[in-house]
Amino acid sequence: MIRDRIAGAGVIGCDETTIAAGPAGQKCYILSASTERFAAFWLGGRDLGSFTDFGILSACADGTVVVHDRYRNYDCVVFVTISGHQLCAAHLLRDLEDVRESYPGEVWPAQAQRALRGLIHAWHRARDAGLTAIPFTTVVALVTEFRDAVKVGLAKVPRAAMGRQPPARNLLECLRDREPDVLRFVGDLRVWPTNNISERDLRPWRTQENISGRLTSEYATRDRLAVYSYLVSVRKHGESELKAMVDAFRGRPWTPPAAVPT
Repeated sequence: MIRDRIAGAGVIGCDETTIAAGPAGQKCYILSASTERFAAFWLGGRDLGSFTDFGILSACADGTVVVHDRYRNYDCVVFVTISGHQLCAAHLLRDLEDVRESYPGEVWPAQAQRALRGLIHAWHRARDAGLTAIPFTTVVALVTEFRDAVKVGLAKVPRAAMGRQPPARNLLECLRDREPDVLRFVGDLRVWPTNNISERDLRPWRTQENISGRLTSEYATRDRLAVYSYLVSVRKHGESELKAMVDAFRGRPWTPPAAVPT
């Protein structure tokens, strides 16, 4: 039921993180899908099969927007009901910071960061004020600043004639060619500019691994992720996690409320 609620949401945040699981401590991935009210987790790999087996991206309602990092599987054509993507602006800001350190004498990386942060701030202000859109003059000024920074960067970081392209070039081409997916939140206040919601939901697992090392059983880890999906969703609804666990043991588990039509 939790997965169905997430798949039916208009906006979903997705993320993935590594974890060592199994007797040999092999590298696995926790895949996550989150909304403000629900969260679901899955243990698998970073291959397309694992993304499909997770089941949420394959079952999204028509018109769903997915907020995620630049990992290619989220853009796979098999997820036909996903109508839009929002590349996580927090990831992009970190990538721009790496570029800034690699090109210390250049102004354009900081300019792109400044414009993107300004748009995120404007998004928060518009939402907090109950507006339906970011003021037009603000959008024009900041988007123009962002585009100008990308144009200058593309001129300063040429494509390599052969072999791998510089990371800065790959990032700049993404910012240019996927601008609708970089700035989707600017035109749609329903869409979060960052995927912090999913990162917060995954963070306890990173802490767990840092403290205790690998998880000795993949099977047990899958069960723990199922329980964690239940408890995180309970908490997001303002209910007691302890009570939800007791109720589950008594055969009366907490049940998600009826889906609200959007």
